[in-house]
Amino acid sequence: MTRPALLFDLDGTMLMTDDIHREVFVDLMQPYGIKVTESFYMAHVHGRLNTDFFAEFLPELEDPQGLSDLKEAQFRDRLPRPYPAMPGVEALIERARAEGWALAVVTNANRLNAEAMLGAVGLRDAFELLIIGEECARGKPDPEPYLAAMRALDVAPEQAVAFEDSASGLRAAAGSGAYTVGVRSGLSDTDLRAHGARDTIADFNDPALETILARLTGEPVQ
Repeated sequence: MTRPALLFDLDGTMLMTDDIHREVFVDLMQPYGIKVTESFYMAHVHGRLNTDFFAEFLPELEDPQGLSDLKEAQFRDRLPRPYPAMPGVEALIERARAEGWALAVVTNANRLNAEAMLGAVGLRDAFELLIIGEECARGKPDPEPYLAAMRALDVAPEQAVAFEDSASGLRAAAGSGAYTVGVRSGLSDTDLRAHGARDTIADFNDPALETILARLTGEPVQ
């Protein structure tokens, strides 16, 4: 039996940064005549690679990667340091390390952003593996980033639990075969399950987490 693994999305899962991202998109899209409301952001931007969004809404853009780099640089400039982690995530990671479980971050954020966010919440040293969607053959919603994480950790899908908050991330995690858990930071239980979540939690202090983790150990929940 392979060792259990916990696979974490970053934005909206380990820390709440959607408001910062949305504010940057509001400013960045204004010159293009695109009004980024909260509902527009959740429907069209949340969890996606920037370049996928630009391909859909700015198909004539000459330098999508350059605009993506600008957007992410502005995000890093606005990210406070230190920054609060999602409630309970630090304790869960500490427990996982004590148990010898594998850990990975699987994110569509670029590497500079991922490093900045993990540093802001003080958890960079906790992770042996950081999988970046744009560095894979395909980013989320394709399952490839999660499959890449499991290959690198030598972990079977049935021994992996993935935590996600976005539609694209949930589809990616579920498609990889990992047991997919939705975090209700932006979407409802119904919406998370519609996109592939097997269970949902409010945060990492949710009592439901114990039953989910018991899947990895085979131990009964007290």
